[in-house]
Amino acid sequence: MLSALSIADDTTIFSDLRAREFARLDDSEHVYADYTGSALYGASQLQRHHELLRQVVFGNPHSDSPASRASTMLIDAARHRLLRFFGVDESTHAVIFTANCTAAIKLVAESYPFSRRNALVLSADNHNSVNGVREYAARAGAAVRYLPLDDELRLREPLAKLADHRGSGGLFAFPAQSNFSGVLHPLSLIHSAHKLGFDVLLDAAAYVPSHALNLREWPADFVAMSFYKLFGYPTGLGALIARRDALARLQRPWFAGGTVVFASVAANTHRLRSNHDAFEDGTANFLGIAALDAGFDLLEEAQMPRITAHVDHLTALTLDALRSIRRVRIYGPTSTTNRGGTIAFNVLGLPYWQVESRARDAGISLRGGCFCNPGASEGAFGLDERLVRRCVERLGSRFTPQRFSECAETPVGAVRVSFGLANNERDVETLLDFLRAL
Repeated sequence: MLSALSIADDTTIFSDLRAREFARLDDSEHVYADYTGSALYGASQLQRHHELLRQVVFGNPHSDSPASRASTMLIDAARHRLLRFFGVDESTHAVIFTANCTAAIKLVAESYPFSRRNALVLSADNHNSVNGVREYAARAGAAVRYLPLDDELRLREPLAKLADHRGSGGLFAFPAQSNFSGVLHPLSLIHSAHKLGFDVLLDAAAYVPSHALNLREWPADFVAMSFYKLFGYPTGLGALIARRDALARLQRPWFAGGTVVFASVAANTHRLRSNHDAFEDGTANFLGIAALDAGFDLLEEAQMPRITAHVDHLTALTLDALRSIRRVRIYGPTSTTNRGGTIAFNVLGLPYWQVESRARDAGISLRGGCFCNPGASEGAFGLDERLVRRCVERLGSRFTPQRFSECAETPVGAVRVSFGLANNERDVETLLDFLRAL
């Protein structure tokens, strides 16, 4: 339990951070409640990045010039910093910089040795970036199975369901935190899946902005994340963090600039480089990578346990109030037990797109829709396979959430609010006043 004194101290710390790093929110009277969509960058991140770029000459790292060496040293230091953030080091893990979390997942999907003997098991609650892995698995003849959700949108008997596939081996993929409901799925599934012969792909994008993730304690084979989700800046940069032994099991289906020791047109042959170098396609976003240190320093100053408690507190305040508003229906857990700072709900009788529009007019940034998570959406809105298939086949290219809602004769889509480092209690109060006024 946090003492009253520690809560007061933390409130002061976050108040000071807001004034120093996120003053633009109060200056523009803007309530930002879409942290699961993107974190907000702090002012110091921009200042330090621009100062670094002003002082140092960085060039393409695939060379041996002074500018190239400067970039190579910076990239190597960033890999080390990222691994330290996840509690591991280069002796066991590798970092592959990508365009985003989706690109990191796709690296695993296209290179994993799926076969009739290596299955793909997914949680029904997954972002479409993970759902898309099934296309590679199916193409290789692998079985594709989903673990179902219960009424709270948590995995229903996941150990028993996963054990049903004992002996098949393959890949198990799930999110540490749902981007739809905020549910924290048990990280112990990593150990359970390993005992059953599965490799584990963990989508950490929604989890790590407000929770520490120690990969020595929770040794997922592949972890995908985006830096803009973590601390807002830079965009267009993500990473795949892979156990070196698991990375060695992947089989790249192609090669690109930066991934080969050599390639020949005349001899029609090539040789991939070793370890992470074989997977980092093209030129890394070296100027974006130069911004990472400032982002990690901001999180380090705030301290992750403190951020977790801060987000939990704001989430609890919001959930308590939402439960008292008669026309609000919450999807997923209604308490803070094993859940993060993402809340999906609807104002009954008011389509989500109207709530989103009115929020925009009120200077509130929240999100509406299904959040690229069809499994959690179908569970939340009670959509079964037969109904979904009938409606999508009828609508085809004419599909819109509104038309699907009409076909299914039930509202489809929700309003989502999510909190992070920059938020405060006044944001919550403004958001709740807005919802009550609806």
